[in-house]
Amino acid sequence: MREIIFDTETTGLDFRLDRIIEIGCLELIDHFPTGRSFHVYINAQGRPVHPDALQVHGITDEFLADKPTFAQIAGELQEFFGDATLIAHNATFDISFINAEFERIGIAPIGREQILDTLVLARRRHPMGPNSLDALCRRYNIDNGHRTKHGALLDAELLAEVYIEMIGGRQTALGLEIEFGNNGGGRSVEIDISVMVRERPLPPRLTELEEAAHARLVERLGKNALWRVLR
Repeated sequence: MREIIFDTETTGLDFRLDRIIEIGCLELIDHFPTGRSFHVYINAQGRPVHPDALQVHGITDEFLADKPTFAQIAGELQEFFGDATLIAHNATFDISFINAEFERIGIAPIGREQILDTLVLARRRHPMGPNSLDALCRRYNIDNGHRTKHGALLDAELLAEVYIEMIGGRQTALGLEIEFGNNGGGRSVEIDISVMVRERPLPPRLTELEEAAHARLVERLGKNALWRVLR
C-alpha cells in the first residue's frame, strides 16, 4: 500500500487568494518510509507573504523570487502523488490550497476519497487532546526540538513518525522481534508466535444433561433460530 505524507506552507490562510509557497512530501509503502521525497519552494506570483504567516514559517518574498511557479512543478507533483492515499494534518487546509492551485491551471481537483486527515484520526484516538502536531510529538516521544519554524518537509517528516505511532507503531506484523547487542546495533531475531494445535483436544466442558437442555431450548426457538444455523 502506497501512502504520501504531505504538508504545505502558504502566503496566508485564504486558499482563494493566497498561494502555496512550499510543498514537502514523503512516500510510505506499507506504513514504512521508503526514503523517496518531493520538496519544492514555489514563487507566489505577486501574492506577498502575510506578516502572520512569515512569523510561522519564515519564508520571505525575496527568497521566493527566483523559485518556480506552481504550474512549473504541478506535473511532477501529480506524478509523485499518483493514486496513493494522501495524508496530512488538518488536511482540509492543505488540500484546499492544492486544489485551488490545480484549478488555476486547469487540472482536476484531488477527490476527498484520496485524503486521510491525521487530525481527525488523532481526535478519535485522543478525544481529550491536545492534538496539534507538536502535542502529538510530545505524546509519542518524538523529538521535534529542531522545529523552531514550520517547514513543509520537516513537518511531513514529523507527521510520518506520528502517523506510524497512531496506527500501532512500527511493529505492524503479528510477531515479536528481539534485538541483541548494545544500543540496538546487534542482530535481530524474529520469534514465531503462530497458534499451536493440541495433540489431544481438551475434553468438552458441557455435561450431557446441559447439551440436552440446550437442544430443547433451540427447538422451542423455532426453525429460523440463529442457533440452528450455528450448530
